[in-house]
Amino acid sequence: MIKKLWSYIGNYKLLIILSPLCVMLDVVCELSMPFLMGKLVDKGIPALNLQYIIQVGILMIGLALVAMLFGSINHKLAAEVSQGFAANLRQALFDQVQSFSFSNIDTFSTASLVTRLTNDVTQLQNTLLMSMRLLTRAPLMLICALVFAIAINAKLAIILFIAIPVLVAGIWLIVGQAERFFKAVQAKIDAVNGTVEENLIGIRVVKAFVREPHEKTKFKKSSDELSDTAIRAGNLVVTIMPIMLLVLNGATIAVIWFGGHMVGNHQLGTGELVGFISYVMLILMSVLMVSTILMMLARARASAERIIEVLDTTPDIADKQSDVAPRAVADLPVNAEAPSEKLAIQHGAIEFRHVDFKYTATGKGENVLTDINLTIQPGEFVALVGGTGSGKSTMVSLIPRLYDVSDGQVLVDGVDVRDYKLATLRSSIGVVLQNNVLFSGTIRENLMWGNAAATQKEIEEAAQNAQAHDFIMSFPNGYDTDLGQGGVNVSGGQKQRLCIARALLKKPHILILDDSTSAVDSATEAKIRASFRKNLKDTTILTIAQRISSVQEADKIIVLDDGRVVGIGTHAELLANNPAYQAICASQMEGVVVNG
Repeated sequence: MIKKLWSYIGNYKLLIILSPLCVMLDVVCELSMPFLMGKLVDKGIPALNLQYIIQVGILMIGLALVAMLFGSINHKLAAEVSQGFAANLRQALFDQVQSFSFSNIDTFSTASLVTRLTNDVTQLQNTLLMSMRLLTRAPLMLICALVFAIAINAKLAIILFIAIPVLVAGIWLIVGQAERFFKAVQAKIDAVNGTVEENLIGIRVVKAFVREPHEKTKFKKSSDELSDTAIRAGNLVVTIMPIMLLVLNGATIAVIWFGGHMVGNHQLGTGELVGFISYVMLILMSVLMVSTILMMLARARASAERIIEVLDTTPDIADKQSDVAPRAVADLPVNAEAPSEKLAIQHGAIEFRHVDFKYTATGKGENVLTDINLTIQPGEFVALVGGTGSGKSTMVSLIPRLYDVSDGQVLVDGVDVRDYKLATLRSSIGVVLQNNVLFSGTIRENLMWGNAAATQKEIEEAAQNAQAHDFIMSFPNGYDTDLGQGGVNVSGGQKQRLCIARALLKKPHILILDDSTSAVDSATEAKIRASFRKNLKDTTILTIAQRISSVQEADKIIVLDDGRVVGIGTHAELLANNPAYQAICASQMEGVVVNG
C-alpha cells in the first residue's frame, strides 16, 4: 500500500528527504535547552555569575531561533509535499474513473467515488502533512531525550521505563480498534453524499411533489448516522487522552518526588533535576505526538484502502493488449494486429452475432439480451421498438462499447468492436442517450464536445440538421448563450436538440438516438427526420422511439420483447404479420377517434 501511494509523491521526493534533516536540526536545538537550563541553575545563579548567565542566555536564544527557522522550513516543505501529493493522487483517481465502464461506476456508486476523490484524499493529505512534521520528530525526540535523562541520573530514569511501556500498551490497544471505526465513518460519508446528490439531481421533482419534508427527514437520518459513527470513532481519542494524561502526570509527580529526595541527599543537583524534568516532559510529549500520528495513520489507512481499491480496479472495457490475438472477424486476415491505429470505421455496417448480455459483473444474472442476430447495412435508418425493459437501450449501448457483450460478437464494418481502439470506435459513433446531459458553459462550448476543431459553419449546419439553429439564434447571445449547470436555461426539447446537434458535429458513420426526441413536438421531430434523410444519407442511424409515428418511415424496424428479437421488417410488413408490433400500434391508437 505504501509503495503504491509513494509513487504519487512525484517530484517531491527530494523535499521529503530534506524534511528529516530540518527536523533533526530542530530537535538538536530543542534538546540542548534543558541541558543549558540545568547549567544555569547549578552554576550561574548560585554563583551570581552574570557574565555566564548572559552567555548561556544568548546561546539559548540563538538555539531557539535556529530551531524556529528549521521548524518553519520543515512546515513549509510538509505543506508543499502534502498538497502536491494530494493533487497527484486526485488526478490519478479522476483519470482512473474516466477509464471506468458504466458497470465499474455502478460497483462503487457515484457518491462513494466523490467521497474517495475528496474526503479520503484529504485524509491522506493531512496525515502526510502531520507525518512530515511529527513522524521523525517524535521518535527522535523520544530516544534522544531518554538518553539525556539516563545520562543525568539512571536511577531516576527507571520511572520512565515504567511509564513509557504503560503508555505504549494503552495507545496500541486503542489504535488497533480505530481503523474499523474510521472505515465506518467514510462509508457514512458516502451515504450522506449520496443523499445530497440524489436530492440535487431531482430537486425539481422534490419541489413539484412537495417532498421537501421527506427529503429533510432522509438527510437528517443519514447525517445523524454519520454523527453517531463519528462520535464512536471520536470516543477512542476521548478514551486515550485521560489515560495518557494520568500516566504523564503520575510520571511527572514521581520524578519530582524522588528527584527532590535525591537533591536533599545531595545525590542530584537542583539544575540536574530541572533538566531531568524538562527531558521527562519532552519524552512524554513525544509519546503524545506518536499517539496522535498513530490515530491519524489508522484513519489514513482506512482511506488509503478505499483509494487503492479504485486505483487497482481494472476497467471492464479497455483497449485489447497488443499481444492478444484478434477475435474472428470478417473480411480481414486472421493475423491482423489488434487493436490497430490504422483500423478505422469506413462505412458503418453493423452486425450482431449470437449476442447475449447480462448486467451482473459475475455473469450469473438473467440475460437482458438473448441470442441477438441481425445485420444493418451502411446508411440504413433502423428503428428499435419494444416495451419497457425489452433491451432496446442495452442493445445499442453495445455498439460503442458502453458495455461489452457477455457472449457473442458485435461487429462494425466486419470487425469485432473489441478489436478497435476505444477512441477510434467512439469517435466514429454519435450517441444521444436517454438522459440528455449538457455542461456548464455556452451553447458553442457544449456543441464543440462533438468536434473541438469545428468551424462556425459546421456548428450551424449541425444545429440546423437538429432543428436547433432557430431557437439558438432567438437568444440574445446566440451560440454564446450560457446554459448554466446541466443546461437549466433551456427546455427539455431544446436540450434534446442540442444533444443531437452535438452528436452530429462528430460527423459520425453511425448515429444512435436513444429516445432522444421524446420531448420534441411531432412537427419538429418530422423536420429532424426529413433533415436526416436529406443530409445524412451515408450515416447509419439507429433510433429508439416510443411513438410509432417516429419510426414508420424507417428502412427497417426491429421489434424486441424480453431481450429477444421477435420481428424485423418495415412498418407495413410488421403491421401485417407481427403480433408484438401490432400490439404496440394498437396501444397507441386506443382512445383515438378516426373520422370518415
